[in-house]
Amino acid sequence: MNKKISLSLTVSLIVITSAITFILTYFFSLQSFSKKTEKYNSLQAVDSYVRENFYGDIDEKNISDGILKGYISGLNDRYSRYLTADEFVDEQSENAGEMTGLGFTLEENENGYIRIAEIMPDSPVSETDIKPDDFIVAVNGADVLEMGFDKAIESMSGTDVDKITVTVRRDEDDRNYTLTRRHIEVVTVTGEMLDNYVGYIKISGFKQNTSQQFIDLFEQFKSDGAKGFIFDVRENGGGLLTSLEKCLDPLLPEGVIATAEYSDGHTETIVNSDETETNLPIVVLVNGHTASAAELFAASLKDFGKAELVGSQTYGKGVMQTTTELSNGGAVVLTIAEYKTSVSECYDGVGLTPDYKVENENDDTDEQYNKAVEIINDKIN
Repeated sequence: MNKKISLSLTVSLIVITSAITFILTYFFSLQSFSKKTEKYNSLQAVDSYVRENFYGDIDEKNISDGILKGYISGLNDRYSRYLTADEFVDEQSENAGEMTGLGFTLEENENGYIRIAEIMPDSPVSETDIKPDDFIVAVNGADVLEMGFDKAIESMSGTDVDKITVTVRRDEDDRNYTLTRRHIEVVTVTGEMLDNYVGYIKISGFKQNTSQQFIDLFEQFKSDGAKGFIFDVRENGGGLLTSLEKCLDPLLPEGVIATAEYSDGHTETIVNSDETETNLPIVVLVNGHTASAAELFAASLKDFGKAELVGSQTYGKGVMQTTTELSNGGAVVLTIAEYKTSVSECYDGVGLTPDYKVENENDDTDEQYNKAVEIINDKIN
């Protein structure tokens, strides 16, 4: 039997449906507004209480930065963060692979002084006889123990081309050095040609200038007759996906290498490769500090059958962040997607399992490196 619905009834149903939709939308919007109002009312109450009772001076900029840092911290995401204007400038310089400074890598020592851990090549420090394991005991005449580690580091930092005098101690002998801060390009790719024409390339991070450094060294070793490669991404905490993509491009076949899935469910390609690829054998060294873009580098080479992994389980960071500048000069670094290669599943929270698990149990012997050399030589011979 045919059923007929009158036009007036149809219109009534549409009106009722629209009304219900409006009411539900309004209800949830009202709830959201209510929660926001409660949050801002609480903040206003704290602000009023502090301003009436705090015994001391209030730095408005510090208050503002603290509120924004606290908001992002409340997301309980280990990778999302708020950067102050100064921190954002430092982050941009770091990502660019360049800095203005003296060329030290420093760490606090148990004796309270500053230990020189590394010296960057082509830096003001590299032009002196200062060596790693020397100690900085004074900066511009001020004793490091009295200043404290953070203050001492701050007094040597900055973007201005200033002269800094540091007192360096070696074997109880103190000597003053006057150094001038200058622009330094950060070298993130180093290497050497090993026996049996094995090209060893270490990548310490993926900065804007990393890809060119990598390609230059990779092509140089190929021209010198390299028969295979060891890529070392141990202690590499990641970096820029754009740099990673350029490093992978000459190694992998044409096509989509990695994708990202966003909160709304849509997927985008984040790493692509052209038709140029290498057919030379590759081994990749990894460890527990291999993370983010460095893990994706290793995973991509492994998943596309180009390399085997040697070392220990990697960190397990398979989520992506974007950095957005705010009107106050600061920026928000926010986790926006999960990523993986187009071959395997996301390794976030799990890490990559090496094909050859090797732990460095003796500080005097790099067993992981030795195993990688053994494996690549077997592949070549």
